[in-house]
Amino acid sequence: MLAVGAEVFERPRTGEHALLVHVSRRGAPDPEELQEFRDLAISAGARVLDLVTATRAVPDPRYFVGRGKAEEIRDRVAALGAELVLFDHALTPSQERNLEGLLQCRVLDRNGLILDIFAQRARSFEGKLQVELAQLRHLSTRLVRGWTHLERQKGGIGLRGPGETQLETDRRLLARRIDQIRRRLARVDGQRHQGRRARRRAEVPTVSLVGYTNAGKSTLFNRLTQAHVYAKDQLFATLDPTLRRLTLPGGETVVLADTVGFISKLPHELVAAFRSTLQETVEAALLLHVVDAAGRRREQAAEVEKVLAQIGAQDVPRIEVFNKIDRLSDGEPRVERNERGEVTRIWCSAATGAGLELLIQALDERFRRRHLLKRVRLGAEEGRFLALLHARGKVVSSHPMRDGGCLVEVDFSPTQFARLEKQEPELAARMKDPDRFP
Repeated sequence: MLAVGAEVFERPRTGEHALLVHVSRRGAPDPEELQEFRDLAISAGARVLDLVTATRAVPDPRYFVGRGKAEEIRDRVAALGAELVLFDHALTPSQERNLEGLLQCRVLDRNGLILDIFAQRARSFEGKLQVELAQLRHLSTRLVRGWTHLERQKGGIGLRGPGETQLETDRRLLARRIDQIRRRLARVDGQRHQGRRARRRAEVPTVSLVGYTNAGKSTLFNRLTQAHVYAKDQLFATLDPTLRRLTLPGGETVVLADTVGFISKLPHELVAAFRSTLQETVEAALLLHVVDAAGRRREQAAEVEKVLAQIGAQDVPRIEVFNKIDRLSDGEPRVERNERGEVTRIWCSAATGAGLELLIQALDERFRRRHLLKRVRLGAEEGRFLALLHARGKVVSSHPMRDGGCLVEVDFSPTQFARLEKQEPELAARMKDPDRFP
C-alpha cells in the first residue's frame, strides 16, 4: 500500500496499522466527516487503531497541529504501535517531513491517501497512467535530500563528485517519466476524441453519470444498461469510465457514461490527470447528477458542483437523481419539475429498482423533443419504402390516396433519420420537402 508507482516503491500486500488525525477549524468535528475519513482509510487497506481530533483556527506552519497536540499524537503512536499516521487535511511537504521526524513513522495527508486508493482501483491502461501521473506530480513536490553525501560537487583529485546532486537526478528522472506519461495519455485522448466525434456525426447524445463517490452511480448504470460494472458499497469502487448504449422507449439511442466519483477536497493532481476522461462529462448532452438521498445531500452536491466547474462542465444541462430512497422512511419514487414543466429531480432506488421507470421516462421526454416529424407521398408501387419507414422510424399515420398510394407521417429521432439518409438519400430528400415530390 501507499506506493507512488511500481518504479518508486513496492506496495506490501497487507494493510498498515494507522492512527487517524482530524482537525476542525471551530467547534466539534462533523461525525459524518469523521466517518468518511475512516472509510477512506479502510478503503486504502489501513487498519484503524484510533482517531485523534483537535480544534485549530489556523494551521501551525511546522506541524499543522500545535506542538502540544503533535507530542500527544507521538505518544499515541508509541502506545498503539502505529506504523502510519493519516491526516484528513492537505499537508505541505515540510509539515510532512517535520511530523515524520517527530513521530518516527510514515505520515500521509488526505491527498496522498486518495491517490493511493486510486492506484489500487485503476484497472485500465489509461486509468493506471492517469493515477501514476497524479502520483508523480504529488511526489515531485516532496523529494527530500536523502543523499547528503552527493549534495555538492567536490573538487580535487579523488574528491570530485557527480555532475549533479542525487536530488537533481531524482527530479530529472521524475520530469522525464511525467513527460512520457503525458505523451501516452495524449494518444489515448486522441482515440477518445475520435469516438466522441463519431458519436456527434451519428447524432448519438451522451448522458454522463456524475456524483459524489459511493452515491450509487455504478449500480444505477448496471440497472439501466444491464452491464456488469463492478459496484460495491465503498468509496471509489470503480475508477475507469464505461460507456454503454441505451435505447429509450421512443426509439432514441443515447450513450450512458459511468464516470469516476468525486469527493470533498479532491486533489488537484487527480482532477488534472483525469481531465481527458472527464471530457466525456464536459461534452455530454445531459448530466445525471446522482445524489445519496440518505447522506449529506447538500454538502456532497456542492462538492460535485465545484469539480464540474473546475473541468468546465458547469453549464451542461442536468437532472438530479436522488438515489437510495429505500433507506428513507418516506422514500417514495417521484418526479419534480420546474416552472417550464421540465424534469429537474427524480427520487429512486438503484438497488431495488423503484422509480427507475420515471428516470427512463424523463430521458425519453428530454430527447424525444429532438424528434423529427416527416411526411412523404408514396406511390402504390413503393411498398418497399413503406416497410423501410416502419423499420427506421415510428409511423404516426398513413392516409390512403385516390391513385392507390398513401400519405405517410413518420416520427424520427435524429439518429434514425441520419441512417435513413445514408441508406435511401432520395427518399430522405422527398421527406425534407414533400411538396416538391407530388
